[in-house]
Amino acid sequence: MKLKIFGFLVLSSVCAQALAYTGTNCKEPGVCWEAKPGYPEKIAGTRYDPKHDPLELDKQRQAIEAMNARNLKRYQHFKQTGKFVYEVD
Repeated sequence: MKLKIFGFLVLSSVCAQALAYTGTNCKEPGVCWEAKPGYPEKIAGTRYDPKHDPLELDKQRQAIEAMNARNLKRYQHFKQTGKFVYEVD
């Protein structure tokens, strides 16, 4: 019986140590992101640079503004009538 308990304690301590190691160096608790080896400090001009097209980003801004305008019309219609209508002209 004592041997089983001793074995369980040894196994538990080994498992706890294995689970505690994450392989990362954390700057503070919860901030453990590290770049992979070979990843540059500065992204611009490297192969990792996403090179976002300003026109594509502007399309997204316009779509969000149009969505907000539609939602405002829906809200105003609901406030006046008390009924929600999805397609408000």
